[in-house]
Amino acid sequence: MDKALTISSRSNPLVKQARALRQRKGRQETGLFLIEGIHHVGEAVEAGWEIETLLYAPQLLTSDFAQGLVEEQSRAGVRCHPLSAELFAWLADKENPQGILAIARQRHLTLGRLAPKNFSWGAAAVAPQDPGNVGSILRTIDAVGADGLLLLDGGVDPYHPSAVRASMGTVFWKPVAQASFDDFVIWARKNGYRLVGSSSHAEADYRDVKRANVPTILVLGSEQKGLTPEQAASCDLVVSMPMRGRASSLNLAVAAGVLLYALMEEK
Repeated sequence: MDKALTISSRSNPLVKQARALRQRKGRQETGLFLIEGIHHVGEAVEAGWEIETLLYAPQLLTSDFAQGLVEEQSRAGVRCHPLSAELFAWLADKENPQGILAIARQRHLTLGRLAPKNFSWGAAAVAPQDPGNVGSILRTIDAVGADGLLLLDGGVDPYHPSAVRASMGTVFWKPVAQASFDDFVIWARKNGYRLVGSSSHAEADYRDVKRANVPTILVLGSEQKGLTPEQAASCDLVVSMPMRGRASSLNLAVAAGVLLYALMEEK
C-alpha cells in the first residue's frame, strides 16, 4: 500500500488541488469535492461514487477497514498517494484526523429526473446558508425514510466539506437536486405534490399534519427570514411549531427534524 513516494510538501499539485476544494470556486471549476474520514469514504465507495484520488497517511491509518479501502481502490485503478502525517494533519479540516480523504466527482441531478415514483416525499430548503444544516437535514431525511433534498434559489453547495461530513454519508445515498423556487413550484404542481411550509405565523399546528398517502414535500425557509409571503402562498398548507420560551425560532436543521418526524406518519 505504501509503494508510492510519500508526499510531504504543501506545494505538491495533488495537495494543492485538495486544498482548493475547500473553496466553492475550486469545486465549481473542477466538478470535484472532498470526502474526509473512514466512514464517509467507505460510504461513497459502497454507493458507487466516482473516486478520482485517495490521499492517506500511513502513520495515522490504523484501521484495517481503511487500509483495505486503499488497497481495493488502488486495485481498481484509483490514484492512491501516501502523505506524511504532518502534511495530512495540515490538509485535514478537523483535529485528530483519521488519515484518509478522497477527491470525488460531483453528481448533478435535475428536477426532471424526479417524480412521485422515485421521490414520494422529502424536503426542500430555500437558500440555506449553513452547510452543517444541509448535511444534518439529509441525515434526518434518511432516518425518517424520506427520499431526498431539494435546494432552492442557491445557498450553500451540498458538496461543501462540512455538509458532506454532517450528512454522515447520507449525501451518497439520497438524491440532492438544485433549482429555482419558481421552477420547483411548477414541477411540484405538474407531479401532484402537496407542499407543506413552515412559519411561526401559521395557524395550523404541525402535529396535526400527516402525509395521508399523498406525495409531499416539506418546504423550509431560509435561516434568517423563513419563507417569504409569496413562497408561503405557494404551499398547500403552512404549519407552525409552538414556541413557549424566550427563543423566537429554532435552528433550521432542528426544525426540519421535528417536522420530518411529524410527516413520517402517513395517517
